[in-house]
Amino acid sequence: MPNVRIVAACDRIPERAQAAAPRAYTSAEEMFATEDLDFVDIVTRSYTHLELVEGAASRGLAVVCQKPLAADWESACRIIDATAAHQVRLMIHDNWRWQPWYRAAHSIISRGDIGMPLAYGFRCRWKDGGGEEPYPKQAYFRDIRRLIIDETLVHHIDTARFLFGDVVSVYAQARRVNPRIQGEDQAILTLRHANEVMGWVDGHSFLAHEDAGPSLDEAVFDGDAGSIRVSAAGEIWSGHKKIWTDDFSKGYRGDSVYATLNHFISCLESGEAFETEAREYLEKTFAVVEAAYASAAADRRVETSEIVGALTP
Repeated sequence: MPNVRIVAACDRIPERAQAAAPRAYTSAEEMFATEDLDFVDIVTRSYTHLELVEGAASRGLAVVCQKPLAADWESACRIIDATAAHQVRLMIHDNWRWQPWYRAAHSIISRGDIGMPLAYGFRCRWKDGGGEEPYPKQAYFRDIRRLIIDETLVHHIDTARFLFGDVVSVYAQARRVNPRIQGEDQAILTLRHANEVMGWVDGHSFLAHEDAGPSLDEAVFDGDAGSIRVSAAGEIWSGHKKIWTDDFSKGYRGDSVYATLNHFISCLESGEAFETEAREYLEKTFAVVEAAYASAAADRRVETSEIVGALTP
């Protein structure tokens, strides 16, 4: 980005930090104290987020922080408290809604091309969860007790919120298929939105899509006047007619990471609200994740108000 300079990086492995920025640190505290920063990009695992956000916020630094927001609901609320106390801005980096096929689908739906939205479905598939050494690129997944919903299907929850508004309830079924891991690796969620649109999110990591391209998903969005489908190749179809193609193949999943971070920088400069501003994300996306786990444990539908009402700061 022409208006951004990465001046320093911190990692427990010095070589990683050195590869990422001109100045490298192994202590976040030291980096915060030494550098003259405008913002911090936190890309660590969720259980570290509270400490790192608190450290950045105490120095008045804006933060963009990777999802999952936190390891649990209480920690997530404390993160929001910390940023509010120091009056700093925090955006959650959940880049699925920035994938160009979902931005295009949003425009199509908003124009009324499918009529009044009624229902939707996301079918998420990838093939790295089987065998004795699953998830070779992210081996720490094997030890996470909250896996597919927290790490992957949260993307689809947030995208559904982007497309259809607030989610008010969820019913979830989840299980562990591969005994080599700790958490759940298959889940199906049914969601109901405030506008009565209903949808499902279905995910596992044992079978890749036949036409897999830049997307991990297949998705369908139904209205009372038509339906559109997003293919795993990142194309949008209406029946047998392809109506949208992403011609920009550069970057991760349609260059959605660039788009997400560009939004963060643009809003820092303009003062406009982040699409995934932290408090709203807590109450409207992370709360749905919490409700999904509560639903799977209790085998019942859970209202998001049950989660938000319990511990909202």
